[in-house]
Amino acid sequence: MGLETRIRQYRAKYKMTQEDLARRVGVRRETIVHLEKGKYNPSLKLAHDIAITLNTTIDELFIFKDE
Repeated sequence: MGLETRIRQYRAKYKMTQEDLARRVGVRRETIVHLEKGKYNPSLKLAHDIAITLNTTIDELFIFKDE
């Protein structure tokens, strides 16, 4: 199963850097990098925290695709 995200678009909407987002949700910047590239499946808590921080829903941020 593949993962795509809209994290980068939402960060841009709020003029937030990867570092800003990482700090707000309590992870390293590298975690945000991997999430944006679809190379890391977040825990439900992390997905929820990111969605809340970016004022959206998990379903809007993360797109799971069958490969």
